[in-house]
Formats: sequence, structure tokens, C-alpha cells
Amino acid sequence: MDSLSVYVVGAGPAGLFAARKLAAAGHRVTIFNRDVRPGGLAEYGIYPMKHHMKAGLRKQFAKILAMPNVEYYGNVALHCDGPLSCESLRAWQPAAIVYAVGAQGTKKLGMPGEDARGVYSAKDFVYHYNALPPFSSQDFSTGRRVAIVGMGNVMVDIARWLLIDQPGAKPNEVTVIARRGPFEVKFDEKEFDYVEQFLDREAFREELARVSEVAAAAGQDVSTVADSVFPWIKTEPATPSQSKLKFRFLTSPVGIEADIAGRIERLRVVENLLIRQGEDTKARATDKESALPFDTLIFAIGDVADPTVGLPYGKNEYLCNTDPSDPDRAAYEVFDTATGSIITGDYLVGWARKASEGLVGKARFDAERGCDYVLKYLEHAPARSTPGSAEILDELQARSEAVVTKQGVERLFQAEAGQAQALGVPEFKYPTNQEMLGAIGELREAHCAA
Repeated sequence: MDSLSVYVVGAGPAGLFAARKLAAAGHRVTIFNRDVRPGGLAEYGIYPMKHHMKAGLRKQFAKILAMPNVEYYGNVALHCDGPLSCESLRAWQPAAIVYAVGAQGTKKLGMPGEDARGVYSAKDFVYHYNALPPFSSQDFSTGRRVAIVGMGNVMVDIARWLLIDQPGAKPNEVTVIARRGPFEVKFDEKEFDYVEQFLDREAFREELARVSEVAAAAGQDVSTVADSVFPWIKTEPATPSQSKLKFRFLTSPVGIEADIAGRIERLRVVENLLIRQGEDTKARATDKESALPFDTLIFAIGDVADPTVGLPYGKNEYLCNTDPSDPDRAAYEVFDTATGSIITGDYLVGWARKASEGLVGKARFDAERGCDYVLKYLEHAPARSTPGSAEILDELQARSEAVVTKQGVERLFQAEAGQAQALGVPEFKYPTNQEMLGAIGELREAHCAA
């Protein structure tokens, strides 16, 4: 097989593992990344105190970037109206483009008052405490009564941050707002272990009693909750905490009321019925409405694709082919509704293909499976005249303020490791792009002087 030029957009787990598979097959891979540093959600989505996990992934990613036929250009955002667009990438005529741009759009419910201060999406909030610019320096202040909408692992991470690791004052109460009941939790037991000490057992039992009749109508017996999904309520925490974690089941947000300063003051909700549908359940809203007092609200309800990237876009997602003759392959191909056909050589992998689907392991699997189809396509793809790495770098530098190469990433990691050692902490990250670029420049000058 001839060596062809392939572009990968995005340097999260999906993008990096896609790059590795393509490069291992002998192709020349160029990675374009919005952020200065590679890693994506492996860097900015995994809980910040999971240092060992992050360090292991960084080592894997460093090996990928070290491959001689892989180039990396960071601090280069893909945007339909930006200096780098889908059209400008295609104009360089790579044999294929693999989009691994994740799900960077914000999922909302379209409620009145969603623009109030103190109302955040989980993705943005997690980016903030994981020090991803520009979220790292934006206002994500929290108050004393925090509501988190959603019952997955992201909710648990946010509750853990608020109750344990957030600098400064901790909230008095964190309340989980759930559309369905206690049997429909989506978090892992081992993750909830981090915050079970804060669970208000008495309030939880009262909440079970409140929803018991509705749950029973759907064939659920809340008296078995402790045996199946909430074993923590069988025991009391060794050290009671002043901060409390509560749950409100069978409840859907419908509106936000702000105070005179424009910050959320109350969350309007409706109570839900629970409808059995085969093996699954579905929430159905009633007309019973109430207002709950909160000064902070975080939506942990998943993410959507970002329409400003410039890929063909449907309802919250980029459009894939729907060819029934080979649905597995087609699911990775970009489909253009304007022409009614696929964009030949363009592929989607990871969360760009299916938002909020699994974490690092799932992203890797999806990227490598998608690249199986990319490699089959490349077997018969025509050779094209594409610019070399020096020409691409010159072009990018003419369009962007500062482009970071893989050598720059290596220098950044060296600088941050030095800072961590000097401060005596397990990990250090510069919170702004300017500081990262400054550290890269200082080490570059030091190496040149040496």
C-alpha cells in the first residue's frame, strides 16, 4: 500500500488512537487540534484527582505523537468561519479526513431563564475545574444550594468536586434532580463511593416514601432499593458531614427564576409519572408544579455536536451515511444533505459520531473500528499532491497567532513537570493558553541557547 496523507481533526482519545492506527499502517498523519495540549476529554474530562489514570494516558499519547509519520498542530481551531475550516482542509487534498472533534456543543432543555447567572452545563463546569482554557478563567461560581440535573457518572464527579475538592467554601446542599426513579441511576457504584459519606440517609428514605406509589404503579418496589442500587442507605457514615447530598426523583425542570441580581433563585419543576415500556421505563410529566430554592444549577444531561465546526449537521449531531447495504461502514461516513451523497474520504469517529457515548475505552474502540473502513478506502484512494509539513506549518502560522507542534507539546510537559516538582504537587497545568505558550517559548529559547 502506498503511503498517503491523512488528516485527523481532534486530539482526544478517538483522534489519537485513530492517528496511531493510520500511522501504523504506513500513512502520513497530520493532527489538527483546537487545544494547545493533546488529550481532549482524557486530559480535561477525567476527574482531576485521578492522577495515575491521566499519567498513563499521557504516556500512551506521547508515544503516538513520537511516531515519525505523525505531525501535530495544536492551538488550531476548526470553525466554519475561522482561519481553518473543513473547506480549507479539503483544499490541501489529503486522501482522507477523520473528524474526531468530540461533542463540544451545549445541550439545553430550552427552559425559560436558562441564561441566568449560576446556570452551567456539566461539560463547561468540568472544563473549568480541569483547567481548560478559556473555561479555566471564566466565572463558574457556586453557592450554598446546588442542583445537578442527571444521574450519571458526570453528576457524581461534579458532586465530588463540590463537596470535597472545590477550593473555598463548600455548598450546604447538593441535590440531584432526576427525571426517573432510583432504579434508573446511571452512575457506577465505585464512583458513588467517593461521595456516599455526604448522602443524607434520612432525607433519602423520605424521598423514597414520596415516590413509592408512582414507582409501584410501574412495577417497582422502593423497599428493595437498598438491596439493588443504593446499598449505602443500610449504613451510616463514620463521620457525619455538614454538607449534604440529596436526591429528588421523578422530577423535571421546566423553568428558572432569577433574583434581582440575575442569578438563579428558584428552579421550577414538575412531578413525573413512571411508565413501564417493556424492560425500560419512561418519565411522563404531570401538571403538578413546584419551585425549589437553588442558587446554582448544573445540567449533566449529555452533550451535542457543535454546529460551528462546519460539518453537515442535523438534530444535535453531524450527519452520517444511512446506506442500508453496509450500515456499519456507512455509520462512519460524513453525509451531505445538500448533495444527497457522502463526502468521499470524510469520516467521523468517537463522540463526533455519537455524542456522550462511553469514555476513553469506547472512544478508542470506535476510532479503531472506524479506521478499519478508512484503511479499506485508502487501498484504492488516488494519490494526490498535498503540502508537506513545513508548508502546512507556514500556512497555519500565517492564519493563527501561535501554532504548537509536537515538539512544543513535549516542552510544555517538561515545563509543567518542573512546576509540579517545585510546588510539591502531583500535577500542574497552566490555566491559560498564554501561559502555556510562554512556557513553550522559554524552553525553546533555553534549548537554542544551549
